[in-house]
Amino acid sequence: MLKQSFISAIGLILISLLGGCQVDSTEKIAQQLQPSATEINLNRDWQFSKTHPQTGLAELEQQHWQNVRLPHTPQIEPKVVNDQWQGVAWYKKTLSIQPDLQGKKLWLRFEAAMNRADIWLNGQKVGLHQGGYLPFTLDISDSVKAGENKLLVRLDNRDNPVTGPKPLKILDFNTYGGLYRGVNLLVRDPLHISDEMLADKTASGGVFVTFPKVDKTESQIQVNTHIQNQYVEGKTFELRQQLMADQQIVAQTSSGELRLAAGQDHQYSQLLTVASPRLWSPSSPNLYQLRTQLYLNGRLLQQQNTRIGIRQFAFNQQHELLINGEKTFLRGVNRHQEYPHVGYATSKQADYRDAVKIKSAGFDYVRLSHYPHSPAFMQAADELGLVLIDAILGWQYYSPAPEFRQHVLQTCRDMLRRDRNHASVLAWECSLNESDMPDDFIADLHQTVHQEYPHSYSAGWQHGFDVYLQARQHRLKHYETPQQPYNVSEYGDWEYYAQNAGLNQDSWGDLKQNERTSRQLLSDGEVRLLQQARNIQEAHNDNLAIPAFADGYWVMFDYNRGYADDIEASGIMSLYRLPKYSYYFYQSQRDANVQSTQFDSGPMVYIASEWTAESTPQVTVFSNADEVELRLNGQLVARQTPQQDALSTHLNHPPFIFNVGQFKAGTLEATAFINGKQVAQHQVNTPGQVSGITLSMDTSGIPAQAGVNDLVFVYAQLVDSKGNLVPLNQQKIEFSSKGDIQIVNPDAVMTAQGKAAILVRIGDSLANASVTATSAKFKLTSAALPFEQSNSKKQQ
Repeated sequence: MLKQSFISAIGLILISLLGGCQVDSTEKIAQQLQPSATEINLNRDWQFSKTHPQTGLAELEQQHWQNVRLPHTPQIEPKVVNDQWQGVAWYKKTLSIQPDLQGKKLWLRFEAAMNRADIWLNGQKVGLHQGGYLPFTLDISDSVKAGENKLLVRLDNRDNPVTGPKPLKILDFNTYGGLYRGVNLLVRDPLHISDEMLADKTASGGVFVTFPKVDKTESQIQVNTHIQNQYVEGKTFELRQQLMADQQIVAQTSSGELRLAAGQDHQYSQLLTVASPRLWSPSSPNLYQLRTQLYLNGRLLQQQNTRIGIRQFAFNQQHELLINGEKTFLRGVNRHQEYPHVGYATSKQADYRDAVKIKSAGFDYVRLSHYPHSPAFMQAADELGLVLIDAILGWQYYSPAPEFRQHVLQTCRDMLRRDRNHASVLAWECSLNESDMPDDFIADLHQTVHQEYPHSYSAGWQHGFDVYLQARQHRLKHYETPQQPYNVSEYGDWEYYAQNAGLNQDSWGDLKQNERTSRQLLSDGEVRLLQQARNIQEAHNDNLAIPAFADGYWVMFDYNRGYADDIEASGIMSLYRLPKYSYYFYQSQRDANVQSTQFDSGPMVYIASEWTAESTPQVTVFSNADEVELRLNGQLVARQTPQQDALSTHLNHPPFIFNVGQFKAGTLEATAFINGKQVAQHQVNTPGQVSGITLSMDTSGIPAQAGVNDLVFVYAQLVDSKGNLVPLNQQKIEFSSKGDIQIVNPDAVMTAQGKAAILVRIGDSLANASVTATSAKFKLTSAALPFEQSNSKKQQ
């Protein structure tokens, strides 16, 4: 037990992602403390150093240390990452201790640390954790003292046979490094709601919410709360549950007096009944706030808020998915969480913007490939209505070593404990993707899922799980008549290689027959971008003809392959989150009746052409309307209803193909109609000579945030005298910044389809912050893009 309790003077203000952001106070926390549990953000004022792997504690003072804040990556990487940094890095921080919290429990919670983490406090080793994607919590109550405390973290992100996956040099994606998510100090009374990671209890720890009954007339919510009494005497307390909607209490219950003996813990179950609940679904992602309150002698000790959605996932006898009893097909996509240059070290706001882009593209489902993604992305999925398959780390690597098997099973448990209250999670991919797992290990993984979350669904790429994940390129005939629910987990990429290397992807460093592949960069030109969209159209259409309940295109965003000298370019958006034609194909498949203020939705029409002399006269137009009219320079080309062909017989909205005839410079204009009413328009103009540069900021549903290490994309466009995009590739654009912001890109910035992108890190203030772009070739300088004004505008 701590003799002189403390709290750090580094700062405290914790605001949820969707209501704001985390901010560190520089004032003493003792002056702000309330008589309840406290969470203190420790993301500021770290020091960082790379060292030789053999460097010990005694040699650290001689190292060069850099001041950093979290999230942090050990190395800013180039755009093409073919030699990712691997090694040992150290982080250190001084915790300033106040002696005014007598008898409190103090925990350090790391949300992610890549990959092996060793932690010392005041020279004493207090923790070891392996695995870089999930949180871990350390009880440091007995290791601190009043005054200054020295915290040291040693991270090793080299290849690890215990954690997997296979070695980075042949991995085909990057795992990066660093303290790339936040660190918090948790202050608790000795009587407390436990931390789910520290408690390490099966189907327990913290607050665990399930739904015994889900119905639009009346639903039930079961709240399981794990309480620990670390006093030296028994305690009598009260546990209250309040369900909030729009700041109003819609259901509540109290345990009355409960008694827990000294040194004991127990999970208490309470039931809430909700009349006429607003159910959660992809089209109506209704959320509630659950307040779990722990009282001792009438005093509020702890309040834990859990955002939940009342919903039910089930499968009928035909293995179709039912969401709240309604048959649902999920059109989806896979996502890697990589950002250019910073790897995984993204802000919560950046993760939210990714989710907005995915929902705006027309998707209702995301497979989190191939590892647990950030809680911020999952929170955004809850809010926006994205169904998730949550996956542990695994890709083409299995080891029979007991240490490896034990680690994977613990990772499965930890992932469920972290994510089990998210409304968005449909199934738990506790499976090593594309890895040959023995039957007994599959049985252990499947059983672990059901132990941690009874009546939930396990998922994997081999038989033995509740949900079968079958990539299209691996399809065999007997999968056409499934004996269980199945999902086309990946499609649209490898089946369009001239030579399909199957699981031996690292054997083919160079693409074959580039005009056939679905791996097309934004800079690869109109013909090849149209080919990618055509590939996707055929594959998705084929998926709709089979008894799968969902499909997931590979992949949403381009990403680094790691071992190869190129970008994996099957994304429907570029590495810098710029859309390709395929993005608009998927938009055309969304329901035109679904409207939202949070993301791009509703009716749409898009002309997939640059309309230059090199453009095909067979103009492709994507729309979710029932009729489209195309005009060239005001003259009607045609007015069409969707025309199905062999590649679109099952699509909701096949592309519209217009034969314009001989190219004529000018304006192509498409107008979309539903039931005869105009609902959307889009036009493309033949570009002239470059005469200017315009700048925009990608806010995608949430503006740039100061004080939280936020990251935003800024885009420069080459335009002609009329403001039309000039789609030139490989034109160098130079950027400069003013104010408390930083351009992250370490290498030259070149245009793709006339657009150049930079990643900008936001400091503590947006005041007087701006970005300017110049082109030496065209002798142009853009007007400065002011962040204070631009960050409030939603721009795609």
